[in-house]
Amino acid sequence: MVTLDDVLQDLEAESASLDRLVSALDDKDWSRPTPAQGWTVAHQIAHLHWTDTVATLAATDPAAFVERMSAIEDPFTMVDRAAAEHIAPPEELLRRWRDGRDALAKALTSKPKGEKLPWFGTAMSPLSSATGRMMETWAHGQDVAETFPERPDAQEHRRPTDRLRHVANLGFRTIGHSFLSHGRSAPAGPFRVELSTVDGALWTFGPEDAPNRVAGPVLDFCLLVTQRRNPADLGLLATGDEAREWMTLAQAFAGPPGQKREPRQ
Repeated sequence: MVTLDDVLQDLEAESASLDRLVSALDDKDWSRPTPAQGWTVAHQIAHLHWTDTVATLAATDPAAFVERMSAIEDPFTMVDRAAAEHIAPPEELLRRWRDGRDALAKALTSKPKGEKLPWFGTAMSPLSSATGRMMETWAHGQDVAETFPERPDAQEHRRPTDRLRHVANLGFRTIGHSFLSHGRSAPAGPFRVELSTVDGALWTFGPEDAPNRVAGPVLDFCLLVTQRRNPADLGLLATGDEAREWMTLAQAFAGPPGQKREPRQ
């Protein structure tokens, strides 16, 4: 059984890997456009810093978090605005991001097991909050690494690790949410997900006799649920009408539908 400490340790490792990559960049590289439309490297790290900060607020002062979120006028532009507002010179932004990561880990470990924390349109346990941060850190790290195909350290950061199990698990658990966030009804039947790893292991989620099935490489599944790739560019096989529909809706993060990527082919 996965514990909060397990996820926090993997989140720390994922963050440290991305930290090493961006710390080695020249200042001008922080302004380099990433695959996320309109976002530079600085936007990516500023976003991680902002979401760590609001996750810490949700854990330490839930009422203040709810008050801040209720004051947001347009949730569809909130993420872009927050990223832009939290950009700072690289050295200062790195310091803020590092401090925010430490503060979040301390806040989550101080909460009673299973206590619900408010979040965007939902509520989560400390374990789920940490898993969400793991998913976001990996996804935005992918955008940063893909920005520098010429750098060996960037390609090393992109290599799949066992930490992807947290992202894959969250992607499976949010299948119903993906339908609801797009204004669809929740799927009527259960899902089965079977994912192959680079070392030949098979990660499975859901009942074996589920009518809706998704199978393929774990990396492709994680890229799909974080909306880093269009389904047409991935080696995933969907069986069942609801599974095929879900492929176009997949979204492991909370909030309104994200801006999906266009096919590369």
